[in-house]
Amino acid sequence: MPELNRYKLAHVTVFAYDGPVSESYNELRLRPRHDETQSCLSFRILTHPISKPAAHQDYFGNWVHRFHILPEHRALRVESETMVLVHPPEPSLAQPTGLEEFDRQRDELMAEHFDWLCATHYCPLLPALDELVRTAEGRSDGTVWGFAESAATVIHENFTYKPGATHVHSSVEDALATRAGVCQDFSHLLLAVLRRRGVPARYVSGYLIPRPSMDAQAAMERVIGGQASHAWVQAFIPEAGWIGLDPTVGTFVQERHIHIAWGRDYGDVAPVRGVYKGHAGQSLSVDVLVRPALDDEGAELLQETSAAPPPRPDEEIEQSQQQQQQQQ
Repeated sequence: MPELNRYKLAHVTVFAYDGPVSESYNELRLRPRHDETQSCLSFRILTHPISKPAAHQDYFGNWVHRFHILPEHRALRVESETMVLVHPPEPSLAQPTGLEEFDRQRDELMAEHFDWLCATHYCPLLPALDELVRTAEGRSDGTVWGFAESAATVIHENFTYKPGATHVHSSVEDALATRAGVCQDFSHLLLAVLRRRGVPARYVSGYLIPRPSMDAQAAMERVIGGQASHAWVQAFIPEAGWIGLDPTVGTFVQERHIHIAWGRDYGDVAPVRGVYKGHAGQSLSVDVLVRPALDDEGAELLQETSAAPPPRPDEEIEQSQQQQQQQQ
């Protein structure tokens, strides 16, 4: 049976406030990109309280939806539903580019790919990265492709996936100090190593569909990408274009990676960000369902959803807020 390549995605974000807030302004990057590797067949956003999101594309071509809630509210729920068709990549038949030849193109690459080579807040190009660069280059076959693959493997093998070891604002410097982190940290590390060596690279946000098997690799994928957004890297390889590398899982990006947005680092592609007026604190919960669209007999569906988001739990939100207030 051929591998399925049509997926349903449901992403639910709930902000619960411990008091009334108003004038909430929000920005979403949740719609998958539509390009030669995948087709976004359908997409919709629902919010509660109700709003009318306005869409545009940002500097990098990512879809951005903005909405605002002016009246007072004690919870904000954002649901996105998507159907995506993933296309198998075309194999590259071109001769691999050697690192020495690549180095002679450095000025040209900097002019064309400056955004993907520059240092950023999350990815400072620190001298401490040079050890990882040397290790990856020593393990490679002397080509740009081989170096990029080795760099992803070196990070996967030498850093521990550990939720809580860092936070959303952690930079490469923090990950180097802790030698641990989550997919955001692994991706920032790989970005910094590639850029330090002169290889253009960009941060990608999206989803990882875990494999259905029960082996250890599939179990890890379910932990890493099964219930949350995922992140990886695309490196520019002269003979092949942009190639996806996932240092967290330790593999090349495959058809099970669905990309939403890309940018210089996480700061360009945060799925949900916003501000509100009020002195109330907030708690955040995120639920992601990503799976093939199948019917009860295992046949692939074209229209019906197999991953509909859970219903809007207005009463549960109110009960949760009451419990939080009682605990304070």
